[in-house]
Amino acid sequence: MPSEIRVLIADDHPIFRHGLRQLIEKDLRITVVAETDNGDAALALIAAHNPDIAVLDVDMPQMDGFDVVRNLQKQRSTTQVVFLTMHKDEIHLNEALGLAVRGYVIKESAVSDIVHCIKAVAAGNSYVSAELTTYLLKRGKRATPQSEENSSLSKLTPTECQVLKLIAEYKTNREIAEDLFISVRTVENHRANICSKLAIHGVHALMKFALAHKSKLP
Repeated sequence: MPSEIRVLIADDHPIFRHGLRQLIEKDLRITVVAETDNGDAALALIAAHNPDIAVLDVDMPQMDGFDVVRNLQKQRSTTQVVFLTMHKDEIHLNEALGLAVRGYVIKESAVSDIVHCIKAVAAGNSYVSAELTTYLLKRGKRATPQSEENSSLSKLTPTECQVLKLIAEYKTNREIAEDLFISVRTVENHRANICSKLAIHGVHALMKFALAHKSKLP
């Protein structure tokens, strides 16, 4: 964690923003370098000041917090984001985590959470308000089979993935061979290798697997 943590605050409620700044700056290791009330200005100020952490409200005029994060990622910004928001539902949390946001704090928990969150994220860790733990556990359970599926697909070569994708398009071995400029015999070998690597057995099992994973294939 850096000896000084430079922070930007973006929230469209001036009284809340002022109180948040006072709360954050009670910790002498944290300095608020800029603040604003909208997403467009937040993006410009982040580019100008390059803070370590940007504390953003999700709902802001001109550009919401999620769009700010997407733009930061396009710009390859090194600034990490903490969302401080009224939203404590699973949908908003999942969207934030899907964007690799490391901090998510509920506004009603700001007094106890925000400084700890900023320090955690600055140190390279993640922090989510405790009342959202149930959603994190549910997300973890859903991610396990997803990780296993991705691990299975990673066993395949690029050509095998192409073959699998074409199988999902209901193409015959001959059609696959023509699309990939290989022989039918080579296609048959690829199918056999895919089944072996993924431990797939049965006449229609490969087709079922291909259809189930079509969206994950390159």
